[in-house]
Amino acid sequence: MHGEYKVPGGKLVVVDVEVTDGRLSDFRLAGDFFLEPDSALEDINAAVNGLPAETDATTIAKAVRGALPEGAQLLGFTPESVGTAVRRALVTAPGWRDFDWEIVHEKAVSPRLNLALDEVLTARVGEGRRRPTLRIWEWEESAVVIGSFQSYRNEVDPDGAAKHGFDVVRRISGGGAMLMAAGQIITYSLYVPASLVQGMTFADSYAFLDDWVLHALREVGIDATYQPLNDIASPTGKIGGAAQKRLANGGVLHHATISYDIDGEMMTEVLRIGREKLSDKGTTSAAKRVDPLRTQTGLSRGEIIESFKKTFRALTDAEDSAITADEYADAEALVASKFSTDAWLRRVP
Repeated sequence: MHGEYKVPGGKLVVVDVEVTDGRLSDFRLAGDFFLEPDSALEDINAAVNGLPAETDATTIAKAVRGALPEGAQLLGFTPESVGTAVRRALVTAPGWRDFDWEIVHEKAVSPRLNLALDEVLTARVGEGRRRPTLRIWEWEESAVVIGSFQSYRNEVDPDGAAKHGFDVVRRISGGGAMLMAAGQIITYSLYVPASLVQGMTFADSYAFLDDWVLHALREVGIDATYQPLNDIASPTGKIGGAAQKRLANGGVLHHATISYDIDGEMMTEVLRIGREKLSDKGTTSAAKRVDPLRTQTGLSRGEIIESFKKTFRALTDAEDSAITADEYADAEALVASKFSTDAWLRRVP
């Protein structure tokens, strides 16, 4: 069996392995990474050989780390990336180009309809009724979007939200509150089958699904990096953040919001961002924590979006497409039954 894993921001890890009597055998690691000393390659191979075939990526990484000689240097890859490549080999996980992709970038809709479309399109991909899709959002109005498990009253200042014209809505994914000012952000969703991230830990899948946008940001001149678990950053500050939701039918939603332009002081009036949350971010001011794309690139929001789509097409050969009338209808029904209800918005008071 053969598996490959491109380390986000790093190198390609390639493994070939067989299974004999329920255990890994004839394991061989390769790739365009750097490793010192040379003999450490055989130490890694020996550490993986003999492990039970059901061994998870974390345990494989632990075995690899334990086998490395003192002072070994791994550049462009990690023991965890070896574990991920092994698991992907064992489940014969596909890569980006093994799917037929679509890009959807359509009319501006309400915040609630945007959230409902996320659920509908993820479900369609999980059911095999839609091809894997990248959707660029457009917003009719501004909104605070809180995470699935956040407390409404702890996250949002209702007076500040009303003062600045922000609706408040709740999404199906976890993570923190996002200030979505219409025309000042770039939001996108990936709707993918679970097979694309097979063999990866939940954390690894964030890095994997964010990797394309790091390349896209570099194309517009930003030295972007992934900051675990779900932040996208530049040398001068945070750019955005991502969140995921996995449906029981095998559909995976990965969506991210990137700041194009932002009023940091307004953000502090709308969101209740406490010092405890900021304490591990190296700053005491939420207004200084985010550095938007407009000031870093000088490009228009539209120019950046077009560059993003160009990068994604180069990675996947994606075709431009559209949301169907029945998908819109299903999303509208979901707005009425779920996303516009007080029961959903305040399910965590």
